[in-house]
Amino acid sequence: MTAPPRRARPKDATAIAALVDRAYEKYVERIGRKSRPMTADYDKAVAAHQMWVVEDGGAIVAALELIPEEDVLLVENIAVDPTRQGTGLGKRLLAFAEAEARRQGFPALRLYTNEKMTENIALYTRYGYRKTGRKTRRGFNVVFMRKRLAAP
Repeated sequence: MTAPPRRARPKDATAIAALVDRAYEKYVERIGRKSRPMTADYDKAVAAHQMWVVEDGGAIVAALELIPEEDVLLVENIAVDPTRQGTGLGKRLLAFAEAEARRQGFPALRLYTNEKMTENIALYTRYGYRKTGRKTRRGFNVVFMRKRLAAP
């Protein structure tokens, strides 16, 4: 059984980076290079953003990075260890992000993903996210999505 999400600490940055690499590795061949989350600086992300981790047996098995924006809470990154994908952990993190958005007074969540990560787009759509646009960003074709949150 995994523990509930906890705020990441500076010492978690290396483990988060390794987790993200494992989670996104399957997409490298499909998109032709490492995705942006695989090249991010997690020391900076832990210090500057709302970074959450889920542990099981002392190991970090999932991470969620949230960034407050003017009128929305951005889901910058969500990563689940490949051995845990398909177990509902990603769904738990999305629900946690919604709860955090409500707690912080945001009416919506926003996220983006590479258009070639079709299973992610399908997952987000199933959980109520709607496509709001497409753009080429840092050489990647990106799909932007948003979920309006019902009033509590």
